[in-house]
Amino acid sequence: MNLKRGIKLLAKHEDTGEPAKKGDRVVYNLRMLLNQGEEVPLNERQAEYLSTDRIRTIEGTRFVDHCTVLGSREAIAGAEYSLLGMRKGGYRKVRVSPHLAFREEGLPELVPAGAVLVIELWLREVLSE
Repeated sequence: MNLKRGIKLLAKHEDTGEPAKKGDRVVYNLRMLLNQGEEVPLNERQAEYLSTDRIRTIEGTRFVDHCTVLGSREAIAGAEYSLLGMRKGGYRKVRVSPHLAFREEGLPELVPAGAVLVIELWLREVLSE
């Protein structure tokens, strides 16, 4: 498996089914941590504004169901590149360089400028276009 330069695979669980490819619409959950281990409370912030049908609670943690078309640049690049090749039910934990995340801008009040992120991804659905 070849991940884009700037992404390092830390852990994975591959499941069965067709691998997600560019152009596929996917539903996924993610959890972001700063490289030092502090969680970025993005799910909690987003959950405040979304309908309950897009919120999933797993072991006491709330996750938002995200939907994107791979290759559309609707999600941060590091997440999109890491989802490529995953199969429904799969999991990946990756370290993402700033140039594939929030760059030098960061995300106000959540991610400092130039931050390296650790992202956990769970692929829920692959809907081929």
